[in-house]
Amino acid sequence: MIELQDEPAEERGRPTRERVYLYVREQILRGRFVGGSFVEEEQISSALGVSRTPVREAFHRLEAERFIDLLPRRGALVRQVTAQELIDLYEARRMIESHAISRICREEIPLPAEMGTILAQLDERPEGDYFGRIELNRDFHFAMVAAVGNVVLSELYQSLGARQQRVAMTAISTDPSRIARIRKEHHALIEALSEYDEAKALGILEQHLRPIMGVLSQLPNRTAPESP
Repeated sequence: MIELQDEPAEERGRPTRERVYLYVREQILRGRFVGGSFVEEEQISSALGVSRTPVREAFHRLEAERFIDLLPRRGALVRQVTAQELIDLYEARRMIESHAISRICREEIPLPAEMGTILAQLDERPEGDYFGRIELNRDFHFAMVAAVGNVVLSELYQSLGARQQRVAMTAISTDPSRIARIRKEHHALIEALSEYDEAKALGILEQHLRPIMGVLSQLPNRTAPESP
């Protein structure tokens, strides 16, 4: 049986289905609802004091974002992050973020102040606050992509958000030493972008989004990337 956690007080003023969605999503990201386990509508409705209708609506949204799989007469199965999914996500992110970096450097697009603010907030976060860190990390990279002003590209990048969060949470939980390395790479990336040094920034991004074999080896359905 999955252990249920109290709902944060700040979420209680939101619409009911939004509360349910945020609650279940956070439990999955924090690893309280582990991959391969089932979450039942009755569990969530009882925990939050709501009817099953908003729970069902939240489950459908979570399924669309690939947090869960809805199985007839069995409930919601929490999806496991696989090694191939991690590799594929990093590849997609490299494509989008590399384009953003090239545009910023070649056109000398000013960096949004938000990136520096987020970086300062990341530096202040306790290293053990994985959930808070991945939320800020996503915002940091999205701010860079949004800086080029391509709305379609920004929306495409946003669509990766759910997978990005799950993969990031899995990678950091598997290898907490990545936190210090990620911090250094973020600072180096901002410095390179501020200098409009495209080659340097792209090199940092390539290192930043490189799948780590130590993490891949601990994920299900591991598919080793080809050797360079």
